[in-house]
Amino acid sequence: MTSKEAYIVLNMLQEVGPVRVRRLLEQFGRPEKILEASRSELLRVDGIGEEVVRSITSWREQADLDAELKRIEQAGARVVTCDDADYPKNLRQIYDPPLVLYVKGELSERDAFSIALVGTRRASVYGQEMARKLAYQLARLGVPVISGLARGIDTQAHKGALQAKGRTVAIIGCGLDIVYPAENKKLAEEIVATGGAVVTEFPFGVPPDRQTFPMRNRIISGWSVGVVVVEANLTSGALITASLAAEQGRQVFAVPGRADSPLSRGTHKLIKDGAKLTEDLEDILGEFEYLLPKTESKPVSVALSLTESESKVLEVIGEEEVTLDEIIQRSHLTTACVSATLLALEMKHLVRQLPGKVFAKRSLN
Repeated sequence: MTSKEAYIVLNMLQEVGPVRVRRLLEQFGRPEKILEASRSELLRVDGIGEEVVRSITSWREQADLDAELKRIEQAGARVVTCDDADYPKNLRQIYDPPLVLYVKGELSERDAFSIALVGTRRASVYGQEMARKLAYQLARLGVPVISGLARGIDTQAHKGALQAKGRTVAIIGCGLDIVYPAENKKLAEEIVATGGAVVTEFPFGVPPDRQTFPMRNRIISGWSVGVVVVEANLTSGALITASLAAEQGRQVFAVPGRADSPLSRGTHKLIKDGAKLTEDLEDILGEFEYLLPKTESKPVSVALSLTESESKVLEVIGEEEVTLDEIIQRSHLTTACVSATLLALEMKHLVRQLPGKVFAKRSLN
């Protein structure tokens, strides 16, 4: 059995979970060793009780690995584990990162700079328009838009990003073989067809319920650098996502609404509690510099390695002020790639944008 297969099995055992697996890995090193361990060896691990041990030692009775691997292949999907290089970087930072991600579509390094847009399923016309507008603007800039494929705000967020011909990722609270709500099946297919992805941590056949959605929400917030709540009442699951984002050290944004609307009470509460009041794209972009750690003298990000496109764009800019069109022409990169690269360089404090879509290197002194 490979490590990936072992992770798939452990993920199919409901009693185990990512936090317990992390403790077990500290003891056994590799996931396949966990499945090979004896009852007495497992019980010696702190926090591992009889119920968990029974689940692990009898895993063949609960998890049909061969059938699951066949379902993955037939769906045209793949599984990414926390050991894989393309596992989303931001997710590694949270307390309970998923053991595996079932992915239909493509993952991207750009996802490290993604923004999540979430909100109520019963969105007003105003809320839907704001979600679509913000998603469109972010995607046009090259920022991946993350959401949950639910009705209302989530749906409009995905559609706005697609309308801008940008990247969007749907994190779902069920198996890949289930599209919920059913009317979003075509939307999910379009997300994958345009270079985005539909992602879940749940095995095939797992239906959505009250437990899976909060688990899904921690991935939405953990995947992104910031979460925008567009419209939500006081009982909306979007507030759970915002709370998780705050716990994970992510920036929380909230779009204000009508003072007399129940759909505004959740977002207004977030604003009162410290979320960034968000009226337009500039309110989101203005917070990016606070999302990166700094040393006393200069940003830590200066020392980070650059991607090939980042190096090329920096070389084109040189020591002069250069327009966006000039960068695209000289770099021979696509417009979307240049926009995403410039955003990444701005977030790394290596480039600054001047009026008129003109860019220059930022002084590090």
